[in-house]
Amino acid sequence: MTTDELADLHRPQFLADLLITALDRNADRPALYLGDVVLTGGQMRDQISSFVQALAAQGIGKGSTVAMLSKNRPEVLISVGAQMISGCRNTALAPMGSVDDHAYILGDAEIETLIFDPAAFEARAAELKAAVPTLKNFFSLGPSEVGIDILALARDFAPAPLVAADVAGDDASSMVYTGGTTGKPKGVVNTFASGVTLPQIQMAEWQFPDEMRFLACTPLSHAGMAFFVPTLMRGGSLVVLPAFEPAAVLEAIEKYKITSTMLVPTMIYMLLDHPDLETRDVSSLETLFYGAAAMSPARLQEGIAKLGPIFFQYFGQSECGMTISVLRKEEHLVDDPERLASCGRPVPWLNVKLLDDDLNEVPRGELGEICVRGPLVMKEYWNKPSETAEALRGGWLHTGDIARLDKDGFMFIVDRKKDMIITGGFNVFPREIEDVISAHPAVASVAVVGVPDEKWGEAVKACVVLRDGQTVEGAELSAMVKEAKGAVHSPKSVDFVDSLPLTPLGKLDKKALRARYWEGASRAV
Repeated sequence: MTTDELADLHRPQFLADLLITALDRNADRPALYLGDVVLTGGQMRDQISSFVQALAAQGIGKGSTVAMLSKNRPEVLISVGAQMISGCRNTALAPMGSVDDHAYILGDAEIETLIFDPAAFEARAAELKAAVPTLKNFFSLGPSEVGIDILALARDFAPAPLVAADVAGDDASSMVYTGGTTGKPKGVVNTFASGVTLPQIQMAEWQFPDEMRFLACTPLSHAGMAFFVPTLMRGGSLVVLPAFEPAAVLEAIEKYKITSTMLVPTMIYMLLDHPDLETRDVSSLETLFYGAAAMSPARLQEGIAKLGPIFFQYFGQSECGMTISVLRKEEHLVDDPERLASCGRPVPWLNVKLLDDDLNEVPRGELGEICVRGPLVMKEYWNKPSETAEALRGGWLHTGDIARLDKDGFMFIVDRKKDMIITGGFNVFPREIEDVISAHPAVASVAVVGVPDEKWGEAVKACVVLRDGQTVEGAELSAMVKEAKGAVHSPKSVDFVDSLPLTPLGKLDKKALRARYWEGASRAV
């Protein structure tokens, strides 16, 4: 047997192979609803096939570097599916990102091909064409003066059987950029092997309803895409909204009898506070996946009271996508606020340990950094060898999250290592303070940061968004924290704000929040 034959003998199925199987299985079933568009699996398969051929005719195939900039529309799934089949290395651009953000990512990732939605991003594509020298190809999802209409081009090709590109597991499949909350975003290189690990874990460990009608209202180019293949593999369908809007989400759940969706905590808070929640029938919802940021235990209790025991938490990060640990529905103990603060137990397909700075596992109950080994871990940071070496020091992915493990194996993230506040020589973790303040009935959301202070070095500040029509004094919130956590943790000041800054993906942007208070200071945290 030759070396190539041996490699083929043990070659696993990658994400593109799973997509082909899922589309074939669902050839006659509705797979996608978006506005007036309804596509069966077979129709999606045929459109992807034509798209693959159109890309190939333009020289785009295995190893090509492609970026997508679009709001949610059916062609996003068609395009991303075609990139998977073709063996491209793809990078998604956040629709809410700035031109500087987009230009930086495209240049840093050495992207050659941009596929964009001309209805929303014609002007942005023109700006990027002038600003990013690596870009050579511009394809638009419809008529455009900036790029070739790839949809019109695809219509010239008759559908043919889908065949996944012959790729190796270690080849780069995607490059995801970190949120940039601690500096310039870094390109996280994922491989075809790591890319197929996520759906394998999802299919085995995540609690999908038997009948999958999944509502996607977050960008398909990002986390929303992670539910595409698992939904189709289970014979389900996706209902896609252009963007998250609470009233539209509640209406869609009722209209389509949605059984599952995925939201970040900020979105869940908006749903819980929306008046339409009282009038819409959302009883079909069986699983609400949430993650990407910490959720207040008090608001989680409220959510369970209003929606039922349907919450499923996933915890991960760009460097180990989405599922280092999970907190299953039945593990959300509604009468136990401490359990509701947990990020769950590690998934069995990864080796997860809490380590100290010397790479020793800490005793159960003590604080350590969440470190991970396994097939889901990134390959590297793009063109950043020193940062890669630090992140993968000692053969572990260092997540930067500080946590403890309880007697039952549940992890409790105290906070990000880099979010820690050092005040008067004491280490204070904002997450612990936020959980206390968010339990007050007048508080909708809260973020805690360290601010410059001549006496303490850093002082604890709480930034609070109140619920409509509610009031509370800052002194009362500080006193709550003092009683629960001690004087060191008690905020020295409380600012009441209309909103908290969010990243383009809806996560709390503590970097932007801290910048408000550290401008002009000799250092920043």
